[in-house]
Amino acid sequence: MKASTGPTSSTSRSTKKDRLPVRWFLLAWIVLIGLFVYAAYEYSQRLQAQTLTALQAQTQAQMADLRADYEKRFTELNGQMTALQGKVDSFNELLTFTKDNANSKTDNSNKLYTQLNEVKSQLGELQKKMDLLK
Repeated sequence: MKASTGPTSSTSRSTKKDRLPVRWFLLAWIVLIGLFVYAAYEYSQRLQAQTLTALQAQTQAQMADLRADYEKRFTELNGQMTALQGKVDSFNELLTFTKDNANSKTDNSNKLYTQLNEVKSQLGELQKKMDLLK
């Protein structure tokens, strides 16, 4: 009986020894695949963070440009409105002076009314633009 069990047990030992390197090889591949997956995940996270940071910086720069442009336009419209208000006031003074000096309505008075209405319409348009900018 010893002779029959001897060869069988030696073949099972050699099979176990052959399986051991295969197991280590598969385990090494699984670990390598896991490391590559982890590295790819970390790389994508870093890339995403860098992209978000760059995008935020670009957005902030664009917002600052828009804010500066808005302030510039608002200042220009304020200046134009002030100039038109001065013109309206001077036309009102001329109109009052003309009314006081004229006994009846004349062509000059009609011209002043026309100019005054034009200036008022321009002032109204500028006021609308200022309201839109606010």
